[in-house]
Amino acid sequence: MTQAKTDYDIEQLLSQPTAGAVATVKGLKGDFMVLGVGGKMGTSLAVMLRRALDEAGSAAKVYGVSRFSRPEAKADLEKFGIIPVACDLADPEQVAALPEVANVQYLAGQKFGTAGAPDETWIQNTIVPSLVARKFRKSKIVVFSTGCVYPFVPISGPGADESTPVAFLGEYASTCVGRERVFTHYSRKYGTPQLIYRLNYSVELRYGVLVDIAMKVLKGEAVDVTMGSFNLIWQGDACARAIQCLDHVASPPKLLNVTGSEKISIRSVAEKFGELLGKPAIITGTEAESAWIADARESIRLFGPVETSLESIMKMVADHQLAGGKLLGKPTHFETRDGKF
Repeated sequence: MTQAKTDYDIEQLLSQPTAGAVATVKGLKGDFMVLGVGGKMGTSLAVMLRRALDEAGSAAKVYGVSRFSRPEAKADLEKFGIIPVACDLADPEQVAALPEVANVQYLAGQKFGTAGAPDETWIQNTIVPSLVARKFRKSKIVVFSTGCVYPFVPISGPGADESTPVAFLGEYASTCVGRERVFTHYSRKYGTPQLIYRLNYSVELRYGVLVDIAMKVLKGEAVDVTMGSFNLIWQGDACARAIQCLDHVASPPKLLNVTGSEKISIRSVAEKFGELLGKPAIITGTEAESAWIADARESIRLFGPVETSLESIMKMVADHQLAGGKLLGKPTHFETRDGKF
């Protein structure tokens, strides 16, 4: 049986910089900061930045900002060459005290738990952006957002593109639109170059839609296919694109959908995992005619096709679960169609 990868192994895999990421940091001046470094994607992005800078021969600093509820997380970042900075981004005084940097990746935000505490989600997703946007008005900022800002679109079509009007399906999506609007306001006011990075389903071995589906198949639980289809992108590819987005910031902000080019059938993924895991996939529900599907042709034009295929990701996910590998225990709720998270 394949041996399970450790967290360190996985971070090394996810943070391998692409040639495009190295080329971007080589052309940028100043230091870097990842706000929300303690989240599911923040560490991978910060470490990729550090590794890309090292490959480029740059001594620029990479700061990782989080509340650091787990003290050991600081030490973990330091091992990778990241400078940890403890900060509650909802506290204006703490935000004001952050180091000045030229390049910012904004990954802070709240999604899960929104249904039970919508007020906290509004604070994290709209008030915090106002503090950050004013603090870093002279920086380049890549603002992470989500494909959930779009309405459901027909599965038969190409998906929502950057010109599709946003929707307000539930508290979470509404606060994400709010986050975009707040950053856009300050970009216009101060001329801050920004890019709003609308990400659809980043996946890795411990977390993501594929992990959720594989777990259900392995446990003999039914997979709900009502959502029908989805997009995804390997987290390493998503991090590399986020770094490259620093070359495409603008004021007002450029909007960019980031995901793979495929519309992926939940049913077909479940059935393939059945083969990989040696367990029959149990299917429930009937595919709806619409879903959160994004058209990523613009990001693919800018950066080329994603480097990691669906087939290879599924094989890695299946091997990791068969080996009893660690999972983050954070379901994506990919089945959700009412916007409640």
